[in-house]
Amino acid sequence: MAHLTARKGYVELEQRLNRFPQGAAPGRLLYEILAMLFSEREAELVARLPVRPFSAAKAASVWSVGRGEAEKILNQLADRALLVDMPQNGTTLYVLPPPMAGFFEFAMMRIRDDIDQKVLSELYEQYISVEDDFMRGLFVGGETQLGRVLVHEDAVSLDTALEVLDTDRSTEIIESATEIGVSLCYCRHKRQHLGKACSAPLDICMTFNVVASSLVRHGFARRIDKVECLELLHQAQEANLAQFGENVQRGVNFICNCCPCCCEAMLAVQRFGLEQPIHTSNYIAEVEEACSGCGRCLPACPVKVLSLEAEGEQGRGRKRAVVDRKLCVGCGVCVRTCQRQAINMVQRQRRVITPVNSTHKAVLMAIERGMLQHLIFDNRALWSHRALAAVFGVVLRLDPIKRLLASEQVGSRYLGALCAKFDY
Repeated sequence: MAHLTARKGYVELEQRLNRFPQGAAPGRLLYEILAMLFSEREAELVARLPVRPFSAAKAASVWSVGRGEAEKILNQLADRALLVDMPQNGTTLYVLPPPMAGFFEFAMMRIRDDIDQKVLSELYEQYISVEDDFMRGLFVGGETQLGRVLVHEDAVSLDTALEVLDTDRSTEIIESATEIGVSLCYCRHKRQHLGKACSAPLDICMTFNVVASSLVRHGFARRIDKVECLELLHQAQEANLAQFGENVQRGVNFICNCCPCCCEAMLAVQRFGLEQPIHTSNYIAEVEEACSGCGRCLPACPVKVLSLEAEGEQGRGRKRAVVDRKLCVGCGVCVRTCQRQAINMVQRQRRVITPVNSTHKAVLMAIERGMLQHLIFDNRALWSHRALAAVFGVVLRLDPIKRLLASEQVGSRYLGALCAKFDY
């Protein structure tokens, strides 16, 4: 009977995770992962928490316990990076992050002795890297994805560099951050426990703003200043790592420095290809006539979309590098590996549109995945007018087709009338 009760708690937590667009495919492996991270009681409690940020008073009300007890439980969860805590105006708000990018990764962003990280790594490898369901749900569920590639700024020509938007610059994300933390790379740390890690830098995972503040506070990240972060960015680029950041223009919470062999985002592109699992940068690699066909750029490409092709009849001519333009993510890593300067980054014909902020991204993802009702009718949260206004503000600025999808998902005459009113 105890086993059934425990299983029920983890199933309830899985259902709670899947009320957010970035969910987790159910199954035995997921429940084993959750059981390593949460106790049975914690799973039951967290399953009842709101989707949106909430206070200790709200958690106490939902759990029917005293505020002091609620604060103790919430702080214990935040101490293990299972919740993100956010001090605001004399109080603290909490939020349950999604599994990715979120508490799955946080569990491997420092060396710990309170959980068996080798066993956890083995479970992650099977659940995330071997089986398809979680990765497909995470990376192939809609047009709006959780992350985007940021072009190496020094890979762009001086003429073109003037046109690179500040929101597309890793350096600008660092310069504008209110807090910066650096941690172990989750992907390479996990692969290290499996005996498969590459030699790329490990202590180089960057977090920013509210997420960095919480991770630093609880010892999952080391606080660094902008100068050190810019130096780490330079080291990452010198090591031919691609920058993969949160898919928002403002308030970016992470930049991963990705290799082609360990990084799950880069592996997702290699795996799912044309299904466009991540957003590209606004640039694409272009090979010039000066290419000698040396092949140095091929192993450096983080998504393996470069190949050598022979020119002339029957493939007997000189070889040149060829870019698969449908799959190039526009990172610019290949540019710095070319000794003949025969690869350039050029602007894509169609500019990639990045969500403005996390609310914009969450609403777009929810609409595309048929889940907007979970954001709006989050009964456990008792949303404030301000929070509802933020969501409706995003919805009403969408194109007519997405507004129609939003009104259909919610099934609300009020939202339908609003969408019709703003159908211009």
